[in-house]
Amino acid sequence: MKATVTVMLKSGVLDPQGKAIAHALGTLGFTGVNDVRAGKVLEIELSETDPEKAKATAEEMARKLLANTVIESFQVSVAG
Repeated sequence: MKATVTVMLKSGVLDPQGKAIAHALGTLGFTGVNDVRAGKVLEIELSETDPEKAKATAEEMARKLLANTVIESFQVSVAG
């Protein structure tokens, strides 16, 4: 079973990488870009076959290691 964990900075937290990307897009001629927020996506292959247990395990991984929950939020999705 594959778990996908998406980690993003919480709103209100400065995102210098996102600002740099937004600036670069503007210099490449892409107009109308108001803001960019950069994050990370982690795909984790789990041996668990129960979707609820797999999601719970991935959420625990995110809370303990994958996300800094003080400044980042995360979402977990699971696919068979």
